[in-house]
Amino acid sequence: MINNIDILHIGLIVGGLTLLIWGSDRFVYGASALAKNFGVTPLLIGLTIVAFATSAPEILVSIISAIQEEPGLAYGNALGSNIINIGLILGLTAVIRPIALEPTLNKKMQILLIISLLIALLFLDASISRLDGVIMLLSLSITMFWFVKIETQFALENSVKNDSESGIKKNISMKLTIFWLLSGLFALLIGADLLVDGAIGIARTLNISEIIIGITIVALGTSLPELSISIVSALKDEYGLAIGNIVGSNIFNLLAVIGAAAVIYPSDVNYRVLSFHFLIMILFTIALYFMTYRFNNKTVLSRAKGGLLVFGFTAYTLYVVI
Repeated sequence: MINNIDILHIGLIVGGLTLLIWGSDRFVYGASALAKNFGVTPLLIGLTIVAFATSAPEILVSIISAIQEEPGLAYGNALGSNIINIGLILGLTAVIRPIALEPTLNKKMQILLIISLLIALLFLDASISRLDGVIMLLSLSITMFWFVKIETQFALENSVKNDSESGIKKNISMKLTIFWLLSGLFALLIGADLLVDGAIGIARTLNISEIIIGITIVALGTSLPELSISIVSALKDEYGLAIGNIVGSNIFNLLAVIGAAAVIYPSDVNYRVLSFHFLIMILFTIALYFMTYRFNNKTVLSRAKGGLLVFGFTAYTLYVVI
């Protein structure tokens, strides 16, 4: 017999899913309109504005963890989020809808791979200094500036093609665009929080351990905004937003999340604990790099490739749990 508590938790899950679906639709609509209004590619909006918005929770956790002198939480959060972004979110999105890749994506993937390797090297001496953090934050600024320059130039050279392929009307005002962006983001964050609360409540009712809840429900819950945005973007044929969101979010996680923690509270780190997760993150990044490489100028992140990413993430998760 379902008691009142179970009904409440089910209601939270249903309400959270509803907000996630509606928020994703509105956020993607606003992001697409923003790209059209600025005359840039959806990939650029995904790499910058969307990526920053979906990485904001991780950045906030990083700052709070560093203030509380627990920077390890920020480092682990960044690595875990990047693994989830590629293995689960992008993989699952490709399984649902194969993702067409834009010509300029190769350079962005190269930058992500280089950043991942450099951050791993910084951790080898088992300490992260304030200078390291400053370098990371400056690198983030330079990377974002370079992205804007490259994508703006590409958009100017392909303006006719972009106009014909876009499904967004030209007469959406900037005020309405920003309204849908903020409304969608707010609904996404609230929806994810409600869904996680409901899932945790039901898990505890079923006597599932706190460790399993943390590894599965909570970890997935923090990635729900990225997941819903990427899936909705792909279903709306906004492939630049779908993959740009993930690539940009991973860059923010490495440079902003870890960088902010290092600036606030430089410290020694237990690299022996983090090394396995660093290795997995880099392997996923390398795999994605080759999966998205444009051979003969034709590349799609297919369902088969997405399935491989999901399989890899599942194997990693089972290993961690066991």
